[in-house]
Amino acid sequence: MAQVRLERLRKSFGDNVVVDDLDLTIADQEFLTLVGPSGCGKSTTLRMICGLEKLGSGEVYFDSEPVGYLPANKRDVSMVFQSYALYPHKTVEQNIGFALQMMRVPKSEIGERVRKTAASLGIENLLGRKPRELSGGQRQRVALGRAIVRDAGAYLLDEPLSNLDAQLRGDMRVELKRLHADLARTFIYVTHDQVEAMTMSDRIAVMQGGVLQQCAPPEEIYGKPANMFVAQFMGSPPMNFFTGGLTDVEGRRTFRSPAAVLALTEEASRAAEDFPAGEVVLGIRPEDVILGEPGDADAADSLQGTVFVAEPLGADVLVTVDLGGELIKARVPAPFRVGIDKAVPVRLRADRAHLFAKESGASLFSPSQWAPQPTPIAPASDRPTDS
Repeated sequence: MAQVRLERLRKSFGDNVVVDDLDLTIADQEFLTLVGPSGCGKSTTLRMICGLEKLGSGEVYFDSEPVGYLPANKRDVSMVFQSYALYPHKTVEQNIGFALQMMRVPKSEIGERVRKTAASLGIENLLGRKPRELSGGQRQRVALGRAIVRDAGAYLLDEPLSNLDAQLRGDMRVELKRLHADLARTFIYVTHDQVEAMTMSDRIAVMQGGVLQQCAPPEEIYGKPANMFVAQFMGSPPMNFFTGGLTDVEGRRTFRSPAAVLALTEEASRAAEDFPAGEVVLGIRPEDVILGEPGDADAADSLQGTVFVAEPLGADVLVTVDLGGELIKARVPAPFRVGIDKAVPVRLRADRAHLFAKESGASLFSPSQWAPQPTPIAPASDRPTDS
C-alpha cells in the first residue's frame, strides 16, 4: 500500500453531519494524526477507512484502488481500539495470534511470528497470561501486538492511550513512534490529546465539526495556524487572544484593544495594509508573554497587569495575569516569586504576534520566522530579536 486517499468523504447520522466533504491523502509510511475535540468526526473517519462504518458518500482509495465497497476483513489494514478489545478467555499468545489463525496461517509460523512480535513489545514473558492478569499498559501492548503481527499495509489506532495514566502514556508515545520507524508502515492515529499529536506525528489533521481545518507538520500547525480554532486547540496552554483594531501611530501600524497596545513589526505592518476593514484578533502564545520584575525601571513601555495565580511546572511556571480585566497566560522560567494580586509589567513579543479575522477566525498574518524555545525574562533592551 503506497498511500491512503480520502475523496469527498461524507457521513451523517440522521440530520447530524459528522464528516463533511473530507479530502485527505496519507502518504506511504507516514504517521498522520487526526485530532480534534469529541464529536469532530475523527473516529468515524478512521472507521470508514477500516470498513467498520459504511460511507455516506465519497470514496476511500488504497493507492489508486477504491475500497469503499470492501468489508473490513478484505482491506489491508489493522486496527487498535481504545477499549483494547481483547478476548478475556484467551491467553496473550492466543489473542495476538488470533488474526493469523483466522487467515489460516500454519501453526508453526503463527508461533514464530507471535513470539517475535511479543519480544519487540517486551511482553514475551506474558504469553501465557489472560487479559485480567495484566495491567493497563500490558493490555495495550497486547492490543498493539495483535495489530502488528498481521504485517498490514496500514495501522489504524483509535485513541489507544486514553485509558492509561500520564506516565505510561508518555512511555507508550515513545514506543509507538519507535514502532512506526521499525515497521516502516503507514500509521493513522486518532486522538483528542494535542500533546500526543504534536510529539508523534509527521503531519497533523485538525478537525472540527466534521470539517478539516488544517493539515500540516506539527511545527507549522503550532507556528502558523490556519485559524483561531487551530491556534487555540493546538497548544497547552492555548494561545492568548485580544480583540481590537489597527491604527497608525507615528507611521507604524499599532494594535489597540481595551487590554493591550502593541506596535506591529514591519513584516506585520506590510501585511496589514491588505487587511479588510473592521476589528481583528491579536494572538500571542504564552511563551511569548514576557513578565518583568515589579518596579522594573525599563517597564515604561510595558502593559501593567496583576498576578492572578501562578502554577509551578518544574522548570517553568504558568502564570495567569489579569491584564485590564482580561486574563492571559504566560509561561516563564522558574522560579517566579511575584505573589498573587501583585503588580507585574507585561510585554508581548511583537515579532511573535499573530493576527486573525474577527468574524471568520481565519489567519491574516503569522510571523515568517518562529522559534519554539521559551523566552527568558529580560529587560526590553536585552530581548532577542530576529535578524
